[in-house]
Amino acid sequence: MYKKIGMLGGKNSILPFKGLGIDVFPISSIEQARLLLIEMAEEYGVIFITERLTEQLEETIAQYDSRPTPAIIPIPSSTGSLGIGMDRIQRNVEKAIGMNILDDD
Repeated sequence: MYKKIGMLGGKNSILPFKGLGIDVFPISSIEQARLLLIEMAEEYGVIFITERLTEQLEETIAQYDSRPTPAIIPIPSSTGSLGIGMDRIQRNVEKAIGMNILDDD
């Protein structure tokens, strides 16, 4: 059973979460982030990843979409939200129950 929670992203966006007991992995390149995500997927049950990184690692993240773990959760970076996280949550809710109950329309 996976019990670890990790966070992947730019240093300014993720370091504050270290105080909450979350393992943080600041990245300096997209290739480093891709390799780290693959490595983390072996031992982390939940991986938070900044939305900006999510955009650039879509293919790698998609490999884990049909697996129960890890749950890869996009979060806004320190510069603001791109809406990617909420879009992903809405798609997953719609997939799980057959309709998007989170849509305001």
